[in-house]
Amino acid sequence: MSSARILVVDDEPQIRRVMRTTFTAQGYIVSEARSGEEALEKLRSERPDLLLLDMNMPGIGGLEACREIRATSDVAIIMLTIRDSEQDKVEALDAGADDYIVKPFHARELLARVRAALRRLPVSPEGGTSVITLEGVEINLSTRRVTVNGKTVRLTPKEFDLLHYLVENPNVPVPHGKLLQAVWGPDYGNQVEYLRVFVNQLRKKIEPNPSKPKYLLTEPWVGYRFNLPE
Repeated sequence: MSSARILVVDDEPQIRRVMRTTFTAQGYIVSEARSGEEALEKLRSERPDLLLLDMNMPGIGGLEACREIRATSDVAIIMLTIRDSEQDKVEALDAGADDYIVKPFHARELLARVRAALRRLPVSPEGGTSVITLEGVEINLSTRRVTVNGKTVRLTPKEFDLLHYLVENPNVPVPHGKLLQAVWGPDYGNQVEYLRVFVNQLRKKIEPNPSKPKYLLTEPWVGYRFNLPE
């Protein structure tokens, strides 16, 4: 059971009712919004832990709402979409979503996605290094804060968790599957497109030259490696 607060954003009343019933039964605190505009208002007033955000809504659509939210908040976001193409999924992740799920979906799958989006990697063990300092980049694992050239850079929850895991396992190739299961959970393992999008977003935020990364390196056919200068 969980007492996390979930905001369900969908213009279909039946979808909202089903999700309210599903999450309330699991102990979540649920509120609803019928549009992107209403979601932005409730985000400020209710401060939910997670948004379930429909991609296709009248007015401010899900992608635009996600981008606006990400400009000021690191709340967990799962996008709901009726399309299953890789391009649609990549667009959702590019907009700042932590995950996506395709309609129609089973309650069991949705609950697993919510648990994965809400899970956070534990802080470094006692005695470990909680602040990583690179050239112009500082990563504070305890406060989940990243600064580049003295300016705070906002990362989504999953972007930070991915960076956190790589930083704590430096200078060794980490396979795709191991990264997915460590950051998203045991139900993940084959969604390599997740990693490609998230690593690209991280490179844009912390690398001096994202097209020629010096920290977040690709290990062809294996995974990724965080290059921590010794």
